[in-house]
Amino acid sequence: MSWTGLLTQLEAIKHVKRLRIHSRLPIVIPARITDELVARFDQSRLQILLVNHINHANEVDEAFGLAMKKLRHVGVTLLNQSVLLRGVNDNARTLANLSNALFDAGVMPYYLHVLDKVQGAAHFMVTDDEARQIMRELLTLVSGYMVPRLAREIGGEPSKTPLDLQLRQC
Repeated sequence: MSWTGLLTQLEAIKHVKRLRIHSRLPIVIPARITDELVARFDQSRLQILLVNHINHANEVDEAFGLAMKKLRHVGVTLLNQSVLLRGVNDNARTLANLSNALFDAGVMPYYLHVLDKVQGAAHFMVTDDEARQIMRELLTLVSGYMVPRLAREIGGEPSKTPLDLQLRQC
């Protein structure tokens, strides 16, 4: 089924008001954000949100920016969620660069996830204390609206669980 066919089916469900799409496609193949797709989004009665999955500023390029501009022009809400990865984006400067690159492309940094404990990924793990320290430093480098929410997935919970940055001194 095509995106447009799926969108038509979702629009037929009266109580559905929003369509939230999570994808790496715009960063991997930005050409898939076609004029036809953008026009279809523009015609939809649904409020459309696109949550990109981008972990480093080096992933953001001109083609991605142009694709986001097309979507933004028709009112698509553009967000990003990243995963905090040791050796990839585990410092405040790298995350500030990512936030700036995203914002320049019209995308709001939304979530920064601590890595789920899964087999084979331990070498990417950043501790909660390290994550909090990185976020406290990030707050000194970019405006507050460009700081993503630090969160983790906890099995059985209905939504992401925010990690307290512990900014207050006891």
